[in-house]
Amino acid sequence: MSAAQLREHGVSGSTTTAHCRPGGPWQQLLPDVFLLHPGPPTSEERLHGVLLYAGRPPAKEARAVPAQPGPGEQHAAYADAMITGLAALALHRFSSAPPLLSLDRIDVLVPRTRRLRSTGCARLVRSHTLPTPQQITGLPVAPVPRALADAVAGLAEAGAVRRLLTEAVRGGHCEPAAVVRELNNARLLARPHVVDAVDSLIAEGRAIAEDRLYALIRENGLPDPLWNVDLRLPGGPHLGGVDAYWPEHAVAVELDTRAPRQGDDGTGSSLLDRSRERGEWSEYARKRDHLERLGVTVVHITPKKLRDGAEQQATVVRTALMAAADRDPAAYIVVLPR
Repeated sequence: MSAAQLREHGVSGSTTTAHCRPGGPWQQLLPDVFLLHPGPPTSEERLHGVLLYAGRPPAKEARAVPAQPGPGEQHAAYADAMITGLAALALHRFSSAPPLLSLDRIDVLVPRTRRLRSTGCARLVRSHTLPTPQQITGLPVAPVPRALADAVAGLAEAGAVRRLLTEAVRGGHCEPAAVVRELNNARLLARPHVVDAVDSLIAEGRAIAEDRLYALIRENGLPDPLWNVDLRLPGGPHLGGVDAYWPEHAVAVELDTRAPRQGDDGTGSSLLDRSRERGEWSEYARKRDHLERLGVTVVHITPKKLRDGAEQQATVVRTALMAAADRDPAAYIVVLPR
């Protein structure tokens, strides 16, 4: 309980101090946060303790046992503080994150204006903008992409970074682009071991997206396409590669697995970064426009759509295949393995 909560229940400061003396029944866990029993705190008590410290609830909001929040609601006693970093990943059940009890410090995300400092087992991570927390076992916890960025910021070992990022994608917690965006916003992409891990993350994300595309075609009874092919005009220019192509229908599917190296607002990005991303998108658009002028229908699918709306994407592909008979014949295109 916090000092404010204890006062709300009629426990004076002097009584609290007396109870926390050596051999007493209580102990001070953090400034103005007290553990109401002797012996080491449990993982849950440490988590609640750092949130009470970072949230600093006013006395009028104090409760002996904080009420459980409803869906999407924040804990009143914790204000806008939330668990982040390795502790958050442990709560998200990452097997590559260390157990909660082994963590010397627990990262807690707070607004930049919060006038507190890191102390004891509480390490404050300040931010101009806070994500919407997820509720896990009654605790406000940062979403996986933000928790990953805050964890990676304190890791210097390349293997640990790679394991966390790989599990985030392989375990279906989030898409690579969301992770890269948070890493860039935290200005972590200048670290060589992080960049190497991100390259592996993007490759891992693409492999998973391709597997989902294979499953989408197979499980929805769609005709087998030619997989991973390059298209070009006879004796003419290269038109680009696609992930799936039905020559008799002139329908192509392309996975967009690009992971932009900057946030939506461009924070922390260089002119070179923004120019590179514009160039990549321009190349996507140029290829799509060229193919469609030649009579090829291009279905553009993102990994998120494959994960969250596979049936809907199957309908889109099926509709494109069925509509082929109503279109003018496409130009003759040479198909080569990629």
